[in-house]
Amino acid sequence: MGVGCWRNPLLLLVALVLAAKLGYFQRWEGFQEMPMSKKNMNSTLNFFIQSYNNASNDTYLFRIQKLIRSQMQLTTGVEYMVTVKIGRTKCKRSETKNSTCPLQSKKLRKTLICEFLMYTVPWVNYYQLWNNSCLEG
Repeated sequence: MGVGCWRNPLLLLVALVLAAKLGYFQRWEGFQEMPMSKKNMNSTLNFFIQSYNNASNDTYLFRIQKLIRSQMQLTTGVEYMVTVKIGRTKCKRSETKNSTCPLQSKKLRKTLICEFLMYTVPWVNYYQLWNNSCLEG
């Protein structure tokens, strides 16, 4: 096959259809459910909770209690749409930023259900929180 065969539009169309059928082109299908594992999303969740704690006016730090739902889509990086349950810890924000602080109990107990949308380019360690909303849970 020489260069001249690509001048035939029908042959070019057949080649493109075959390539698409064989999966040579990436299909971006929007957000897809992903396994609910903290291990897979550890850096994303850490970035979210640090961002939340930095923006919060609460005296105490919060930490993630449970990953409820996670979806992702590939773009120029990776976009995550995540729902988590977070809880107020016994660590004051002025004292420490320890992620293993025990949760509050009794009077100061507070839990929130948060949904966030984050963009990340993990191979260059870039994270950006695009949207975040939390309701008492």
